[in-house]
Amino acid sequence: MKKAVEERLKRKSRLTSVKEGAAYAVSDGAGMRYIIPYALSLGANNAHIGILSSLPTLIGQIAQLFTLKYIETQSRKRIVFIGVLLQAIMWLLVLFVGGLFYFNVFKSSAPLLLIAVYTLLTVFGAAIVPAWISWMRDIVPFGTYGHYFSGRSRIVGTVTLSAMLFAGFLLDHFKQTKVFIGFAIIFALSFAARMISAFYMKEQYEPKFKFHDGYYFNIWQFISKMVHNNFGRFTLFVCLLHLGTFIASPFFAVYMLNRLDFSYVSFTVVMLSSTVSMLVFLKAWGKFSDRYGTLKTMKLCGYLISLVPLMWFFSYFLIGFNHYVLLGYLILIEMFSGFLWAGFNLATSNFILEDVTQERVPLCVAYYNIFLGLGLFIGGMIGGIVSSLSFSFFGLGPLLFIFLLSFLCRIIPPIFMLPILKETRKVDGFGVKQAKELVFSLTPSRILRMLK
Repeated sequence: MKKAVEERLKRKSRLTSVKEGAAYAVSDGAGMRYIIPYALSLGANNAHIGILSSLPTLIGQIAQLFTLKYIETQSRKRIVFIGVLLQAIMWLLVLFVGGLFYFNVFKSSAPLLLIAVYTLLTVFGAAIVPAWISWMRDIVPFGTYGHYFSGRSRIVGTVTLSAMLFAGFLLDHFKQTKVFIGFAIIFALSFAARMISAFYMKEQYEPKFKFHDGYYFNIWQFISKMVHNNFGRFTLFVCLLHLGTFIASPFFAVYMLNRLDFSYVSFTVVMLSSTVSMLVFLKAWGKFSDRYGTLKTMKLCGYLISLVPLMWFFSYFLIGFNHYVLLGYLILIEMFSGFLWAGFNLATSNFILEDVTQERVPLCVAYYNIFLGLGLFIGGMIGGIVSSLSFSFFGLGPLLFIFLLSFLCRIIPPIFMLPILKETRKVDGFGVKQAKELVFSLTPSRILRMLK
């Protein structure tokens, strides 16, 4: 009887978590996705953008070490609720920094003030991740992670998409007059949405969490053994891949808004292409991952992800063409990117849940995220420094050069590290034969059934 009651509570919490994710998606789509355009409107340069896109994430991941100290004495639900509440409040400070700039108070310091405030916002959001993932692992049945999280992500992504569209059209409307009014509206909306998210967190059930002696190991012990175990090698692989990714990805927005002089609507349409593609293919990737394993999914996506910045580089040769030709090309790139990142992100998240024991999930998530943040920080700083220089490399400017550099740094980790990773559970085999069968069986009706 007690088990049946607990299962009902878990089922209800899984549904509530979807509502919470949808509320978070509003603050993500209308807030976080526009932080770089906001920084540019406050006079930020490429160096500022590099710092803004990398330093907050690194500090946020390191903050997870402090969260680990409280998980043993505080409920995971309380930790997550407080973090979400504080993150919501930070959106008001983000808005306050813009108010200072537009009213000519500390105008020259606005980009640095924004970096400081956004760092706090990111820290409060990142610090709760180990507790949240551990909590969700106890709510979602083992072996169904791909199905549940892909479904949840599709709903979250749909709301993110809608919020991005609303924010993009709103900003474009105010671009010629008072763009700060547009930012004020979307950041106020982000604050309200995150407050709703905090409310839903309070409504969820938290199963009891028990620790056993000997479960704990510190980050130095993790580092000393990481090359000798599967999860450690996986962490190193993801860290290096994201390092290569963030050399260029923060500067796609700079490239569109400054170099190509795109409107906010055109910028939003390109960015939305990736989100739409992720939504469309998430369920298919979830089914694929549950059947063939997270490692196979990572391999399929990991190699192809390196092509994205190379495709952005070739957009340079279309600048002389009609605007809509260039816009269409960038949309196709982001659709391809969204397809790959949907599978890769789902696989990496599920790999952690499958490869790590219950009581060590918070530890491993924190250590994994610290290395992920380190990769993002180093990549973002490299991109920020190089893009701020004044040089010509075989006729290429700094932005185009970092696109090529990102391609080279993305392709190396999959080549050398994916072959040494191991699948964490028994799955169906998937090789060349299965791939051919899958490709040749992809009739229009079958594709639609996979995406439903």
